[in-house]
Order: sequence, then structure tokens, then C-alpha cells
Amino acid sequence: MQGGTVVTDSLTSDGLRAFIEKDLGGKQLRFKRGYKNVIDKSIELNNGGINSPLAIETSGHAALKENYFLDDGAFLATKIVILLAKLNKQDKSVDDLIKNLKEPAESIEIRVPILLDDFKEYGENVIAELTKYAEKRDGWQVEKENYEGVRINVDGGWFLLRLSVHDPILPLNLENDTTGVSTEIAKELKEFLSSFDKLDLKNFD
Repeated sequence: MQGGTVVTDSLTSDGLRAFIEKDLGGKQLRFKRGYKNVIDKSIELNNGGINSPLAIETSGHAALKENYFLDDGAFLATKIVILLAKLNKQDKSVDDLIKNLKEPAESIEIRVPILLDDFKEYGENVIAELTKYAEKRDGWQVEKENYEGVRINVDGGWFLLRLSVHDPILPLNLENDTTGVSTEIAKELKEFLSSFDKLDLKNFD
């Protein structure tokens, strides 16, 4: 892992990035949702001379370079069992390995339906307008690494608005280290999104 790049999907927390980069000595690339997307990106990095040993989704669905990035749950399970056995001999557990992994105080997902059959252009426009809004908003910073939707860093956390590939949905994910902050941000986002008449905002309630 030392120096290697782990490819994850776009929803991973800031705590995971800190754990990978500060505790494990690796690097993280947040890419697109979807198992094939993270695997293909990891393969692309390796082909370009960048060591990427692992592609993994937030769900835990993972593929390893050493196993040719095959969708092989049995291989991964075997690796985990071997690791557990080694830890047991040292009177340790998985909790010892991830003791420095910081979890957010709150994590919220709000799914915003788009009331159109041909929804992609409309959804992309919403994301573009939110990006412009965030660039002018004090205390919000657009993440430089955006491969999917727009991720905005805020004090103590972040939020991400992206467009579903197949469904007329804009999923909104918010995380923060302080309870209640994401709720307040969601209220502001609801007000911003209310100017788009083809969005169904009932899930904010």
C-alpha cells in the first residue's frame, strides 16, 4: 500500500482519505460510482505507470491488482481470513488496524427526482448552476477532483450532488464532523434547488 493509489467511488469520506494517505502512506483517487468504473480507472493508472493495488466501492466491493482485478469475492475473503489469523496471533483485531479511521458525526442522503423523461441535460444544468453558486458562497469550496457531479467542501465536511446514470434522480450526499451542520446545509440547498421547477424536493422533508 505504501505509495500506492487506491481508487474509490465518489462518496468516500474525508476520514478515509486521511487514513489512506496519512496512516497508510498511500494515495486516494475518488472516481465515479460503479464497480466497473473504479476497476477500469485502477487498471488505467497501472498501465500508465502508477501503482494502484486496489479498486473499491463504498459498499466494500473490491478488486485487487494481485488478482488481476477479477470480481472474485472468494479471493478477497481468503485474504481477509489470513489477515485475521495473523492478527489473532498478535492478540489484535481488525479494530486495531482501523483505530485511526475517523467516522463522520452525520451522514445523510437525499434523492431528488427529476420530473422529466429526458433528464440528463436538465440534471447536468442543475449541477453546473450549483457549482457556480458554490464558487461565490463564502465558506464553500469546490473540490478540485470532481469526476462525478460536484463535491463541495464545507467547514467540517462536504456534500456531493451527482446525476444518476440510468434514473431521473439527483442523489445528494452530505457528511460532517459536527451533528446538525449537514441539516442546515440541506436547508440552504433546498432553497437553491427550489428555483428549478422540474425537481421534486419532497425528500428534503
